[in-house]
Amino acid sequence: MKTSKLSIRLLWYITPLVILPLLFLGGFTLTNVTSSTQKQAELIVSRFVEQQQQKMFNYIDSFHSTTKLLSTSPVLSDFLADDLRYNGNYTRRLGALMDVFASYSEAYPDIISVNLVSPNGKSDAYYSSSLNIAPDSYPFFDQVLQSNLGQQQFMVQKKDGTTSLYFIQRIFSADYYLKRPQQLGFIIVHVEPSILNTSILEAPYNNTLNLLLTNDGKILFSSDYDKRGNYISEYELKQIHELADLGKLSTIELSSIDKVERMIYAVQMSGGYYYVSTIPKALLYQSGRAISLITALIVIISVVTLPLLIFIVVRNLLLNPIEQLGAASHRVGDGDLSVYLPAHNNDEVGVLFNDFNHMINQIRHYQDELKEYKHHLEDKVESRTKALETMNSQLEGAIAQAEQANQLKSRFLANMSHEIRTPLTAIMGFTEQLLHTKKAVNDELHLSTILRNSKHLLELINNILDLSKIEAEKLAVEREPLSVVELVHDIDSIIRPLAQEKQLTFEINYTLPLPQTIYSDATRLKQILINIASNAVKFTEQGQITLDIKYLEDKQFIEFAIEDTGIGMSEHEVERVFKPFEQADATTTRRFGGTGLGLCISKNLAQLLGGDVHLESEPGKGSRFCIQIACHLDENAEHAHAMLTAIEQLTPTKDQQLSFAANSFDANILVAEDNPDNQVLIKLLLQTWGLEPDIAKNGAEAVEMALVNDYQLIIMDMQMPVMGGLEATQMLRHAAYDGPIIALTANVMKHDVDTYLKAGCDEALAKPIDKDALESVLVSYLHIEKDSQSKWDSLLNSDKFQQINENYRSKLPDYLVEVTDLYNSGEWDQLRALAHNLKGSAGCFGFSNIHHGAATLEDNLRGRDHSRRDYLALSLIEAIKYTIQQAKSPKE
Repeated sequence: MKTSKLSIRLLWYITPLVILPLLFLGGFTLTNVTSSTQKQAELIVSRFVEQQQQKMFNYIDSFHSTTKLLSTSPVLSDFLADDLRYNGNYTRRLGALMDVFASYSEAYPDIISVNLVSPNGKSDAYYSSSLNIAPDSYPFFDQVLQSNLGQQQFMVQKKDGTTSLYFIQRIFSADYYLKRPQQLGFIIVHVEPSILNTSILEAPYNNTLNLLLTNDGKILFSSDYDKRGNYISEYELKQIHELADLGKLSTIELSSIDKVERMIYAVQMSGGYYYVSTIPKALLYQSGRAISLITALIVIISVVTLPLLIFIVVRNLLLNPIEQLGAASHRVGDGDLSVYLPAHNNDEVGVLFNDFNHMINQIRHYQDELKEYKHHLEDKVESRTKALETMNSQLEGAIAQAEQANQLKSRFLANMSHEIRTPLTAIMGFTEQLLHTKKAVNDELHLSTILRNSKHLLELINNILDLSKIEAEKLAVEREPLSVVELVHDIDSIIRPLAQEKQLTFEINYTLPLPQTIYSDATRLKQILINIASNAVKFTEQGQITLDIKYLEDKQFIEFAIEDTGIGMSEHEVERVFKPFEQADATTTRRFGGTGLGLCISKNLAQLLGGDVHLESEPGKGSRFCIQIACHLDENAEHAHAMLTAIEQLTPTKDQQLSFAANSFDANILVAEDNPDNQVLIKLLLQTWGLEPDIAKNGAEAVEMALVNDYQLIIMDMQMPVMGGLEATQMLRHAAYDGPIIALTANVMKHDVDTYLKAGCDEALAKPIDKDALESVLVSYLHIEKDSQSKWDSLLNSDKFQQINENYRSKLPDYLVEVTDLYNSGEWDQLRALAHNLKGSAGCFGFSNIHHGAATLEDNLRGRDHSRRDYLALSLIEAIKYTIQQAKSPKE
């Protein structure tokens, strides 16, 4: 009963929703089919008539042009000369003229005859393609004489109904001395209108009647040959005139022709003629009427069948499944869980059936579980209790691990605090001693102590930063060619003095063959080897340190094994030694010092280099660290087979050049730097190696000097007035300068350095200038030998260096005024440029507080977040004030 009511209601709603749109669509179609048919016919007929009109106009215009061209023929002019009949050339000139007429007739087959007529109507020269004689007169000649037009055309209908075209062109004398030209005659061209006949016979529809009428209603041309020569009534002619003015398709009954109601479109042509195209109205609407009948039939069929079809489809797809689902739900409500709905299509109803079957299965499953729980409740409670106890024990273990990790971190922080405070105490103490004691004793010893503790503090900070980068996966490693012999030689030069200080033996053993060159990161590989080897020296009181090098050909790894006879480690300590926040033994750390980060960093670096670090150790007998690094020889096949096979090859090759001082190497160096203080400082530094550089104040001067002189090395500041170093480098490279260019900049971020290298620089030196980095550049590109540290120290303590340092210090008040003025006036771009200048120059002269303040302010002004720029600008001002005050204090 419910289903029947739903079916009736569904049919009641479906029927009007389907019928009303169909009725509206059918009525709209029937209403618009007639108007659309008429508009389409009007468009077709109008285009057709316009095409025919243009075709006739072009045809007539072409013969007007031909007639005019014929009237200007030189042969015709000679023939019309005054003395023609008296000089004996008449026959010859007449023949020439007839040849011209014949040539035009051959060129235009529609030309029937060409006649030269005198002003009184007499034929002077006549040519006919059909060999007829010249006519005595023309019916339109009186109109020609009365008209002042130079060109005219006439349509003359013959008795047989055919119509001929006549084109008339007046001929005047060429005497320019006459006030009024003399008329010599007329050219009359008789044309058979083939194009007009063809145009009249063309039709856009069947049973189309095309007419060409004169102004008085006479039919000159007609697609119905029998209608030619007839006249239409004045009333019909008037209607045609009106239609021609309107340019519309309209219904008219032409009783003079037949009594059929026609759709007519008319246009007026030149000369007072009318072109008319007519279509029977019944024929025009025949297709529209058929469309209307078909549309009405489709609407009726749709109104009857669509509601029934929709009802049948909806019932099969929706109502029948609802009945099945309702019956099944009723059985489930009565407690029958054996109900199962049959499989259905993969639609929403099928999903509903599957969900219903799944629900029944779950109910049966839960009932079975409920029965089982009733029988085994005690077992379940006991097992749950045991599970809770296991979870509690795991939770306690996790809490213990967390507490242990917290303790390890606290111990690590305490150790780091001790390690950092120890060198800071020495730095601060000796610095205060130098500041407050006017005549300090052993000031060089105090300064060296400050430097040594500063380097130790820098090493601690670098280790922490390296570990942070490794954990953040942001530490990048290079892959460059690396000489194995030179690498081991550098390690030997560092570790052997440390071992000799503790009276330990340091041995290096090579297992040949070894690759001559591997491809890895030299800096990071040295960091690993120095870290582990220095640890071996640190934790060894007596005995020896051994470094074994061999090549694992099957893996293409090079292995460095560092073995010591030190205190060793237990298995538990070996497991913990590579973890970042754990150390082997807190007492050992207090005894020997250190942060415990070195081995963790070394292992991670080795993994980044494609290898790993392994440890074997025994308490009291020593430790053996095995470092394996990937050689990457397959990626560089040209060097893959260069192997070290003899002991003689294990000695580092020396430069072929002799020492700089002994060879008096005259190197031309150009330094491009805009800051005068930095110019003096860099010049003083280069003079340490006996080099006397040329100075350029900006990039433009540097380019000009480099193109004129032959420089072996150019040191280029990147930020200068007039032209920056980046633009100057690019210009030099475009000008084919191939010498080394070293970028000198305070911006040493990786993307900045990459920009300089891409522009053509070979390397980048950071401000403040580092002695080792500058020396490395000079050694690499000028082939000079390294200088001693004592010579560098003597330079820093020289009177000249102290003088330029004092000169720079005297300029700090001016810099203070300039920074303050720019800050107060809000000139942030100029302040950023000044901060960049101070960052480089202050760092070079050792004023680290000004250097860091200027660098921080420049970075903030470069970015988008300017919320801290006021604070940073004031911090820079205070840093300059503090430095000026410190300079005055000793004097006061």
